[in-house]
Amino acid sequence: MSAFLQLRDVVVRRQQREILHGITLAFEPGTVTALVGPNGAGKSTLLGVAAGDLRADGGGVQLHGRPLRDYRAGPLARERAVMPQEHGVRFAFSVEEVVAMGRLPHPPDPQVDEAQVERAIDAAELQALRLREVQQLSGGESARTTFARVLAQDTPLLLLDEPTAALDLRHQERTLRSVRACAEAGACVIVVLHDLNLAAGYSDRIVLLEQGRVAADGTPSHVLTEGNLQRVYQQDVVVLQHPRRGVPLVVVT
Repeated sequence: MSAFLQLRDVVVRRQQREILHGITLAFEPGTVTALVGPNGAGKSTLLGVAAGDLRADGGGVQLHGRPLRDYRAGPLARERAVMPQEHGVRFAFSVEEVVAMGRLPHPPDPQVDEAQVERAIDAAELQALRLREVQQLSGGESARTTFARVLAQDTPLLLLDEPTAALDLRHQERTLRSVRACAEAGACVIVVLHDLNLAAGYSDRIVLLEQGRVAADGTPSHVLTEGNLQRVYQQDVVVLQHPRRGVPLVVVT
C-alpha cells in the first residue's frame, strides 16, 4: 500500500547547485509533520515540490499513488491547499472575499461554502476584520487571512510555509491548535516552522533538514536532541522537558 503523499529521491537544482539531494519521505493522513532546519536548508523548496508548485529535477512525487504532475489544476486544488510565505494581495478584496476564494476549486454549494468560510474566519479570529480591505492589514492579519483561506479550501493535504512567522504569541498558538485539529479530523499537514518549541508542541513528526538533506526524522523527542541541534544549527542549546506538555523544550545557551 502506497503512502498518501510520497517523495522519492527528489533532487532540485538551481544554477547548477543542488538544493535538495535525493530526498525520500512519506506522509500519512491524520498527522502533523514539521519541517525545521537553518536558513537555506531546503525547507520551502521541499514544500514547493510537495505542493506541485516546483518541478523536481530528479525523482518524483506521488499523491494517492499517482504522480503529482498528472493532476490538473482543479482536481489538485481539491486535494491540497498551500499557504506560501508571501501573503500579499494586490487588489482591494475584503478579508471575507479572500477567505471565500478557498472555495473556488469546489462545485458551488452556497450552504456548504458559507459554513466553511464562517468556520475559517472564526478559527483565525477575523470576525472584526472581515469587511476590511486586505491591503490595509498588518503582516500578522494578512497571514491569518491567508491561513483562513487555506482552512476554507477544506482539503485532505495542507502545506503551510511558516504560518506563524508574523503572528503574536496568542495567534501562533491558536493557528497551530487549528492545524492540530485539522490533523485530528484526518488531514495530512506539512508545516515549515522556525520555532523549534512550537514544532515540538504541535507536531507528531519532525524532519530536520541540513543543506538539502534529511539530518533527522522522527518524533520530536527523537529529533530535538542537543547533539542533533548543535550539529545542524552550530549553536549551543540545552534540551529540557516542557513542565506541562511533556515535550522537548529547546533553550539557547
